[in-house]
Formats: sequence, structure tokens, C-alpha cells
Amino acid sequence: MSDQDQKTTLGVNEFSLPQDERELVPGATSITRSIARVVVIKDGDIFFLCEPDGSAPLEAGHGFGLYYHDCRFLSGYELKLGGRRPDQLVWNADSGFLAVLGLSNAEIRMTDGRILPRHSLEIKWSRLISGEHLTLFDEIELRSLTIYPVEFIVSLTFQAGFEDVFAIRGLFQGKRGQLHPPEWFEEGGWALRFAYDGADRLYRRLTARFSPAPGGTNQNTAHFKIALRPKERRRILVSLQLSESSDTETARLLARPPVDLSGVEFSLRSSSAAWLRQETEVASDSLLLNRVMDRSLRDLGMLRSRLGDTCYFAAGVPWFVALFGRDSVITALQTLAYDPRIAEQTIRLLANFQGKLVNEWREEEPGKILHEIRVGEMARLGEVPHTPYYGTIDATPLFLILIGEHARWQGSLALFNELRGNVEAALDWIARYGDFDGDGYVEYLSKTEKGLSNQGWKDSGDAIVNTDGSLAAPPIALVEVQAYVYRAKREVAELFRRAGDDARALQLDHEADDLRHKFNRDFWVEAGWYALALQKDKRRVEVLSSNAGHALWAGIADEEKAKRTAAMLMTEEMFNGWGVRTLSAGETYYNPLGYHLGTVWPHDNSIIAAGFKRYGCDAEALRVFAGLIHATIYFDGRRLPELFGGFHRDDYGVPVPYPVACQPQAWAAGTMPYMLTTLLGLEPEGHENRLRVVRPVLPEHVNHVEIRRLGVGEARADLRFERAGEGIEVKVLKVDGTLDVTVET
Repeated sequence: MSDQDQKTTLGVNEFSLPQDERELVPGATSITRSIARVVVIKDGDIFFLCEPDGSAPLEAGHGFGLYYHDCRFLSGYELKLGGRRPDQLVWNADSGFLAVLGLSNAEIRMTDGRILPRHSLEIKWSRLISGEHLTLFDEIELRSLTIYPVEFIVSLTFQAGFEDVFAIRGLFQGKRGQLHPPEWFEEGGWALRFAYDGADRLYRRLTARFSPAPGGTNQNTAHFKIALRPKERRRILVSLQLSESSDTETARLLARPPVDLSGVEFSLRSSSAAWLRQETEVASDSLLLNRVMDRSLRDLGMLRSRLGDTCYFAAGVPWFVALFGRDSVITALQTLAYDPRIAEQTIRLLANFQGKLVNEWREEEPGKILHEIRVGEMARLGEVPHTPYYGTIDATPLFLILIGEHARWQGSLALFNELRGNVEAALDWIARYGDFDGDGYVEYLSKTEKGLSNQGWKDSGDAIVNTDGSLAAPPIALVEVQAYVYRAKREVAELFRRAGDDARALQLDHEADDLRHKFNRDFWVEAGWYALALQKDKRRVEVLSSNAGHALWAGIADEEKAKRTAAMLMTEEMFNGWGVRTLSAGETYYNPLGYHLGTVWPHDNSIIAAGFKRYGCDAEALRVFAGLIHATIYFDGRRLPELFGGFHRDDYGVPVPYPVACQPQAWAAGTMPYMLTTLLGLEPEGHENRLRVVRPVLPEHVNHVEIRRLGVGEARADLRFERAGEGIEVKVLKVDGTLDVTVET
């Protein structure tokens, strides 16, 4: 496949981009093999992706494999019986760190030359990953289903390239260190070591160990002769342990005794169960809603990662397992009703990395919140500016919004008071660097060759387009960014007021009022929606896009304009039956498989639905929820991916997968939990020990929902929402602590 064909397949026309921007398109990658159907397990910073039959392909051009710290240690892993790959039957990876795959044999030739018919063997492949041990554990159990003895060869082939995630995606190619040939060595049985001496002076190693020892080996394959009596079972245990060290001796150790698989599994299960028990719990009379919520919360648990001792939501597997300012903040916002602790840690982490100086290579500026931080070989060599990289225009106001919302749920000014200097620095960045031409709008203009040409959430190189199909000319002031700034100033003004600084609060309120007036004048398109952006010379980018819905979420829209915008977002050109498209089907540049040019992004829809609810468009919010929850039926495990195709629901009757979408993706996993709290109308006022329930509605086919252990301030409440005639009855089942629950219909 040529570069042109590949990028067109992924929804990107490279000839619409300047030469120096083609490599900056997040949706265009060197991945030619779809990961739409993928089994993912993750624990901490180590994760593994395989196909439903348990394999990671040995050939190039895919994203499967074993990853750690932005490096793919293992790129290929293949199981064969009698020289043939087994048939896939079933798989389950609900726990997040454990996958169980059911396979059966193809027709194979046994060691005595006889043919073993298809499906004469059951192969149960249990796979567990441990961040503590930096190990992937496999248990391959083979069971004879025949009435006669069988003997055959099982082969396990491995491949390790130690590639940087940027190189895998084809975005950049950097220096390479020395990749050593695979090495078999004796260690109480044969073990296989892969070694890479990085150009960044890190020594990366991957060692495979087996029990029983293989009966034969070649360069990168272990062979086992398996003899089974009728109905007999045999097991092959495999551990794949990785290390990363600046010391060659430490890197070579990897000789710790094999870890007991059952002990690791019990430990991980206990940790996962403890995390779920601490969260707000949701139960309903809808099996679908229950399954989707359970999947979402488990995915969020899987995506928890750490920098040092601080926890955050990694953006998505496999491409974005890192701290992202925008993604991590939005996911924390989506989940405040479920677990505010991770929001607090995210705020602290982003404050710690807040920009201190002007650095054009990293697009750092004082007070600015980072876009992304990477720790792989290319980042360590300085070949990419992601150490961290600050090329985002919206993370800074979103950071302020999260601080305000967290305080509202917690009913405390403690975090605000502690980080008041960071808050002021962020506000100063908005005024001095974000609005660099002094027009009252926050805009961007990329300053580094290896940075992002577009710096809002639609950050692909061709995402911001005019009605004639031409690219918008920078500097670009996005519609949603102005809305975020407005909401940030309102949120922070309230905190200053509560902290006794009325003058600062009044100043921010005045600035927000002025911005709202200018925004509704300059961004409004008379056809009935807000423009996507203002570009060079303050010309409007007048395409109809999903970004306009974010203005409703932030509350900057005038009432009448909000209602008209909501109506336009629900037209057939925008709402495809599953969700709101990123770009109208009526626009010149619309592409249902374009990364940001007509696809449907679940997190985008969750924000839009919340905006609808804010302006009283409850029916529209319900339609968006109904479309997305119906879409989950067609995705494996009821998991919403990062994005999917914008084709109309009637075109194929099922949502069309985007071939290289992340799954799980943090803000996609946060979508349904956030939309549920939106529909139920949960509005915390923790400072007053009050929870407002504003115009609660229930999704179609759901008659009751219970929310248990909902935290507001220091109180916890159990609530039940139940249909009663044409309305919803709200029952307070239990309150621990002081909390006044008021229902507004």
C-alpha cells in the first residue's frame, strides 16, 4: 500500500497538507492492520495487545505487542499446533489485567503422520499481566477431546524489536541503538533472551521462560512435544519478563525465580476489587446499561497509570499510554461523581509540570499546562519535544475548570488555596500568551517543526477546514477554547469569592462577561450555529462542526443561539443515528472515516449532551445517549472505542469501526458514566452540603437507576431514580453525613 493509499484509507488526504505538516497528522500512521478487534490487558505502565486468537503477528505493520514506557518490547508472538495456527472460539478480558481465550486445533498432522481432525483439542489460553513484576504470564492448557491417544508439536515463536511508539506509528524515525540476536541460555531449563542497547543509553531486555522446558529450539521458537491420553490435560507455562535499566548488569539480571501465577492473579484481583468498591456504584433494571457501566468503570481502572507516586488516567491504549493534559483532565471531569481522588492527583500532577519558561521547541510558556509527556527512546534523545510537550491550546483553561468542579464536588477550598499560585499562572498565560495579539481570544500558531499544527482536541493537520475545503490559516481561535476560557473564569471567580478575594472574583466575572458578548457576536453564523474557529484576519471558519456543542457545555452561548445550535447538531447531516459527527455531512471536506472530519467521538458527544442538558434540551441529550448506548451492542465487550465511522446508521445497520482507534480510550470510557450523571441532573454544591437534582430524566427502556455511595463534600448518599407516570421520582435511600438533596423539576 502506498503512503497516499494508506492515508486516504485512514481518512486523511495528504495532498491537502503542506509538506512539513504531513507527518504531524495523528490519524495517519504506518499501521496497515486493523486493531478494531483487539484483546487488551494492562496493569500500571505495562500492557499487551493481541488478536482474539492470542497472537501478535510476526510481520510488520501492526500495533499488537507488549509495551512499556513508550517502547514495544515484544512485537510478535505466535502459537502453532502441528505447524498451523489454532481456531479462535471465544475470549474474555473483562478484568483488565487477565484475558482468557478459548481456541481449538485446525486439522493438523500428528508426529506419527496421522491426521488429527479439526476441533479434537481444547486450548485454554490464560494470560495475565503484572506491572509489579513487569511480566506477562501465560498458561496454555491443552485438553484432548478424542477417544484415542494423540501426539503433536506445539511451537511458540517470539519477535522483539524494541521500537519507539512514534516509530511504530510512522510519525518520526529516530536513531537506533544495537539490537542483539535472540539468545538461548540455560537457567534451570532453556530460556530465551532478547536484548537492545538503546541509543538513549538504556538497556532493554525481554526474557522468555518456560515450564516444562522446550524439547527443541531454533532462533526464536520453542517446540514442545505434547502427548495426551483421551480427555487428558497438559499445561505449558510461559513468562515474558522485561527490564529497562541504565546499567547493563541490572538489565541482564532478569533471573528472579518464576513468580507464582495464582498469587499474582489473587493480588491483582484484590487490588481491582478494592478500587471498584471505593467508587460510586450504579445499578439499574437494564442489563445493557449495567454492562456498559461496568465495562466503562473497569476500563477506567485499567487506564490508571502513575508518574512517581501520583495517579492519572492514561489517554488510551496503545498509542497514548501517557499523561495528556486535555485527555486526562476531561476524563477526570467525566468521573468526578465516581472517584474525585484521581481528579485531585491529576490536578497536582499537571500543576507540577506547569510551564515555567519560554521554550519554542517544546512550545512551553509560563503558566501553560502540558499537552503530553513521553519517556521513550526518542523523547530521551530529544528527537521529539515531548519531555513534556506543551503544544495544546485548551489544556490550561480545562485545568482551571477541573479545579473549580473538583472544589464544587468536594466542598473544599484546600486544593485551590494550596495551588493558588498555579491558578494565577494559568490565568496569566491565558491573558499574555494565549491571547498573543490582544484581541480577547485565545489562539494558537505552531512554533516547532515537530509539534502539532492544530492544537485543540481536533489536532490532526487537516482538522480545521473552511467551507470550500481549504485549510484554515493560523493563528486559529477555536470555538470551544473560548468557551472553556469563559467557564474557567467563572469557575475560578467563584473560588476567589469564597476565599475572600472579592476584587479578583469581580475582575474575572467582568472578563467573562466581555468574552461572552464578543463571542456571541463574532462566532455566530447566521445559518444557525457557532463557527468552528476564527482564523487569520479574524475570518470565521463557518463549517458546521461538533465543536459548537462545547459552547453549550461551557455556558457561553446566548439562550436563543444555544437552542438553534442544538437543533442543527441534531439534523441528519450531523447526527448519524449513533452520535453527533465531528463535521457535517454537508460540508465539502466531510469524510466518514476522516479522523476529525466526520467520524463520531464518544467523549465529544458526552460534552455535547451535557451542553444540551444545560440549556434545557433534555430530549436531544436523551437521543445522543440512546444512540451511543445502542452502538455499544456492536463493539466487543460493550466498549466504546476512541472513535468510529460517521456513516449513517441506515447505511450498514451497525457502527463502522475506525481501524486504528484506541481501545480502551480514557475519555471514551468516561463517556457513559458522565452522560448518566448528566441525564440524572446531578449538580453538586458541596460548599453548602447540598446536592441539586435538576430535571432528572431516564434513558429509554430504563425504569429505575440507583446511585450508591455518591460523594458530595464529606457526605455519601444512596439515591434511587424511578419512573412515575410522566416524570421521575427521586428517593433518598441513605445519607452518611450532612447533605441536603433538593429535586428541581
